[in-house]
Amino acid sequence: MAGHSQFKNIMYRKGAQDAKKAKVFAKLSREITVAAKNGTPDPEKNPRLRLAIQAARAESMPKDNIERAIAKASQTAGGDDYTTIRYEGYGPGNVAIIVEALTDNKNRTASNVRSTFGKRGGNMGETGSVAFNFERIGFIQYPLSIAGVDKVFEEALNAGANDVATDDEHHDIETLPDDLGAVTEALEKIFGTPSVSRLDWKANVKSEVADIEKAKSLMTLIETLEDDDDVQQVYNNAEFSDEVMAELSKE
Repeated sequence: MAGHSQFKNIMYRKGAQDAKKAKVFAKLSREITVAAKNGTPDPEKNPRLRLAIQAARAESMPKDNIERAIAKASQTAGGDDYTTIRYEGYGPGNVAIIVEALTDNKNRTASNVRSTFGKRGGNMGETGSVAFNFERIGFIQYPLSIAGVDKVFEEALNAGANDVATDDEHHDIETLPDDLGAVTEALEKIFGTPSVSRLDWKANVKSEVADIEKAKSLMTLIETLEDDDDVQQVYNNAEFSDEVMAELSKE
């Protein structure tokens, strides 16, 4: 798991997270509504909805917003029909990128994603063109201050996690995809709501980016993709040199 959140840590340091909170809530609400509409509004009987609610709580989304998003599922019959779709491609520095979107217009979203890749120094490929660089996991994250390394490691493994890694800011916990909900619930009873709880793509083949200009271009590409209303998550397999990390941290 070491380095799993390296890129995200840099992105978070860039700030302006509060300005993006409304957009984050809108994307989380969409996922909750779709999960409830495609299954049952009872999270105990709907794993996808349960994970969506956990993700919303991790972002401090108000309870009222969550309840409205669930209620909206019963009000949208015959309305917008959202589809989950994955796009893949390469960014500057030959970095593999996976884009997960939730859209009611696949043509619009595909066009926007393809255009962003093209304008920002990347190339969108076919489905499966970069996925072999990643594996599907459950990912849970707590701030470093929640507990000591040994305590988090012990409790996470007891809860059924596969691995735990700690850096200077976070405890990163990895699970099998099917175990994410159960492990999150077990850890919530001990440490409270995590800052992240979601299905994730973990890079198992890394692409080192040693050029600062390519690293900056990559960050711009990913930020632009994440800004698209239809895009839920963006993953990459970048690995930065210490020099590049130091430069990016100054931005």
